[in-house]
Amino acid sequence: MTAREKMEKIVDVLDSKKADDIRVLSVSDLTILADYFIICSAQSTTQVKALADSVEEKMDELGESLVKKEGKQGLNWILMDYGDVICHVFYQETREFYALEKLWADAEEVDVSGLLSEL
Repeated sequence: MTAREKMEKIVDVLDSKKADDIRVLSVSDLTILADYFIICSAQSTTQVKALADSVEEKMDELGESLVKKEGKQGLNWILMDYGDVICHVFYQETREFYALEKLWADAEEVDVSGLLSEL
């Protein structure tokens, strides 16, 4: 899969599991860490775990191996590294504290509105 295809699949999974405020930053021009950062919020630590588990399960089904996963203990922030795509699942208050969107303010935000279901 291309980085874009991975990103779109992860966004689809997060959206289907009711993640809040899904944002995608294109960071390929700013860092060698990844091409895309996906950032989303959850309303509880239980939802943080459920979102991360759903992404991991779907990507495994598609043959995309998880390079690294961090943050399982506290369930306030789970980072899943798929090489060229890094997904950040935050408990809402933790997301506000770390403010990754501000930290990576120079990154271009990818319009994913076409990938999200309408409520």
